[in-house]
Amino acid sequence: MAEDHDDEDDDQQKLSESIYYDDRVWYDQYTSTDWVQDSISDAFRLKELRSRKGFRGRAEALFDSAQGWILVAVIGCVTAGIAYIVDVSESVIFDLKTGYCSHTWYYGKRSCCEGASTCDAWSRWSIPLTPGPDENGWFDYAAFVFWVIALSLAACLVTLQTKTVISSAVSLSTLDENLAAHAPTTAEARKDSSGSPTRRFAEAAQKPPMVYYPAAGSGVAEVKVILSGFIIRGYLGLRTLMFKTLGLILSVASGLSLGKEGPFVHIATCVGNVACRMFEKYHVNDAKRREILSASAASGVAVAFGSPIGGVLFSLEEVSYYFPPKTLFRTFFCCIAAALSLKFLNPYGTNKIVLFEVRYLTDWQFFEMAIFILLGVLGGTLGALFIKASRLWANTFRRIPSIKRYPVLEVFLVALVTGLVSFWNRYTRIPVSELLFELASPCNSFSSSGYGLCPTEENIPNIIGYLCIAFVIKSALTVVTFGVKLPAGIYVPSMVVGGLLGRIVGHSVQLITLRYPSLEIFGNCPANGNPESCVVPGVYALVAAGATMTGVTRLSVTLAVILFELTGSLEHVLPFSIGVLVSKWTADALEPLSIYDLLTDMNSYPYLDAKSHPPFLGDLGDITHAPNPKRLIDISASPFIPSSQLRTKLEYMHMAGELDGGLPILDNGVLMGIIPGPDLEFALDHLQQDGHDSEAAMCYLGRPLRDAGLDTSLLSSSAEFGARRGSMLGDDEFDFSSCVDPSPMALDIRSPLELVYELFSKLGLRYLCVLDGGKFAGLVHKKAFVRYVKELEHAERKGEEH
Repeated sequence: MAEDHDDEDDDQQKLSESIYYDDRVWYDQYTSTDWVQDSISDAFRLKELRSRKGFRGRAEALFDSAQGWILVAVIGCVTAGIAYIVDVSESVIFDLKTGYCSHTWYYGKRSCCEGASTCDAWSRWSIPLTPGPDENGWFDYAAFVFWVIALSLAACLVTLQTKTVISSAVSLSTLDENLAAHAPTTAEARKDSSGSPTRRFAEAAQKPPMVYYPAAGSGVAEVKVILSGFIIRGYLGLRTLMFKTLGLILSVASGLSLGKEGPFVHIATCVGNVACRMFEKYHVNDAKRREILSASAASGVAVAFGSPIGGVLFSLEEVSYYFPPKTLFRTFFCCIAAALSLKFLNPYGTNKIVLFEVRYLTDWQFFEMAIFILLGVLGGTLGALFIKASRLWANTFRRIPSIKRYPVLEVFLVALVTGLVSFWNRYTRIPVSELLFELASPCNSFSSSGYGLCPTEENIPNIIGYLCIAFVIKSALTVVTFGVKLPAGIYVPSMVVGGLLGRIVGHSVQLITLRYPSLEIFGNCPANGNPESCVVPGVYALVAAGATMTGVTRLSVTLAVILFELTGSLEHVLPFSIGVLVSKWTADALEPLSIYDLLTDMNSYPYLDAKSHPPFLGDLGDITHAPNPKRLIDISASPFIPSSQLRTKLEYMHMAGELDGGLPILDNGVLMGIIPGPDLEFALDHLQQDGHDSEAAMCYLGRPLRDAGLDTSLLSSSAEFGARRGSMLGDDEFDFSSCVDPSPMALDIRSPLELVYELFSKLGLRYLCVLDGGKFAGLVHKKAFVRYVKELEHAERKGEEH
């Protein structure tokens, strides 16, 4: 009997220790990170680490502080390596659409023709079958369309390998990666939030499961949501990293109107998440891991644009939710490591790390400032229209059942249309990065033949018409391509659309200055016959490109710095900045949502933007429901609660869609603490795993036993701990008090909602307890508050439209 009693005490000790150490499973799907708890856990870890004395203690503390720097250095180098593989591979595969290298089949056109004035080694597909004077004929066209479709479908099939299915009974929100074909309206969300959880759970169980593809899209919106503390399992895993990298190579090589810069952010963040497994400090603590993920996302921009400073600003301005000075410095170090590694690898063969590099030798004229402001307005308008068009396309075409059910069909149709309409115009046929480089480049010589971007005065109208055709085609293709089940970014495609528009405006202004040089407004222009002696259309293209990307993404300072790092021209920082500023003002006036805000809303992510403040009209009591006995634990009669009753309450809470909710503990109506749902579930599962009768077990949820005179310090010996526990608890009684948070965040029911918003957004709370005169009055979950905020914003937008 004594041995049995000792075994029971050991089991109770193990349970208490595992709860004390918070040794539970990972955060569940669709739950929120408990920032406060993670911060407290890390503080205890640091306290224990610093208590160690001697040389070994100092060495361990030094290594602990160096882990973050080691991680960001590794992440920067690995990200650069992946970027090198993507850049080299996609450029080689892209050239397959026009031909092949006759002497080395795996060479791209640039490598095949390197050092040759005329490239005889590069063979077009039509030459073997249709020799003669008209070699560039219909067979070239058919081969081009075939390769566009084949590469697109291959990329789609790779992307679909990351398919993730979630039971609709568990996830009560809509998730369909990249512009959901159906997202709940405000009325539907309000209907779902009413009624009993049991009924809603039963209704949700009848719905089809939620499906998403982590490798699809750019992933920036999801990275932004994850860094805010929301859990989307599988989005940053090794499997996603592998398939997205392969899919990105194929999708960019296909020639669709998409970019690789946004996916680089997602890929880099995956690298950061996987690398965090190197050190337990970051592996088991979600709050600490997100500091590393912020640096990882920045390195993705650094290798995409060759802009390390722009990467730091991107992380600060766009994706990071919490960005302390320590993280800022580590992010900068990560970007520098990525940039240096990429320069060493030299993917472009130019010993440069930038996507493209242009240098403007002609300074801008004062009269051009009005044109730059106009370009800002046009770019902001284009960006806002793109977002509206994307929303319309998602709510119409993507709601077709066959399109939603078979993503490959949509990819096939988009690839077919892209191949058919892109072949005949050079500026829709070449890669988007190469096109953007040509649009932004200045001219050294000028020609009156063909459709080159360096025309003489006589040929400028022809090139304007040719560019207008490319502008219309690229704009339409970008709208229909964004959101397909492929790894696809929007950064460079939006810049290309803006660059085409800017080049059209630039050539128009250039034509006016050449035909009317005597106008007083052009008095400072040198009359030397050089078309670019006064107006450089490449500057207009880059200003408009930045303005359009700003209108789509609402990036501001980040984009101005990226444009500066691309050109290295201090004289043109002001035009770039003016275009970005005016574009943001214009886009915000026409469409309040950025493209990532649109994705967040349509996918129903519980994201609270810490940078905005909705117009609240009431107080906390307006969103607080009366306490439900099934959603709380009353210990007024006894602090011992049957485990079966706790299991029932936990399941009822899960039915409400709150996997990360909590059960308040009340004593005569007074809030004594709260037990988080994940912790309670772990403790109850632990009882079953250890072979205890979970039906007969009684769980102690009163004041911690240490407060009742029992020292439960883990520093005491196991024998002493077990003996002293056995003197207070019976064989079927277990101490769950270590699961209880005795000081949950609580506010009075009359608190302003602005304060509630600050607590949820700045502290990252999962839930907030509500008190009325010191008595418990209810519980507000983060998801419920996010739904309320979205309803307010939706109503405000509707009011502005009317």
